[in-house]
Amino acid sequence: MGATKTDHFTDNQNELAVLAKALGHPARIAIIEYLMKVDTCICGDIVNEMPLAQPTVSQHLKELKNAGLIKGNIEGTAICYCINEAGFEKIKGFFQNITEYSEKKKANCC
Repeated sequence: MGATKTDHFTDNQNELAVLAKALGHPARIAIIEYLMKVDTCICGDIVNEMPLAQPTVSQHLKELKNAGLIKGNIEGTAICYCINEAGFEKIKGFFQNITEYSEKKKANCC
């Protein structure tokens, strides 16, 4: 069987791509912002804050959780979501490298 396209990249590059893709929708950005504001919440609270149907919000939560950007714990019949700091540390490190590069480089680019 042939190699997939992701096989040509490092694990770190593939992980960052998954994280970036998960953040590539405005509803997911809004969910992350809401979770930062309230620190933790129950899925129903998120649905009340979003201009989206409950199944749509659930799908966005699933994508964020699969990417490792949020965590979810079952509490009774509800799932309580919160930010997964480890996922954001990877993103932070990537952008920190870009910032350090651009500060060092200044305007010496095309």
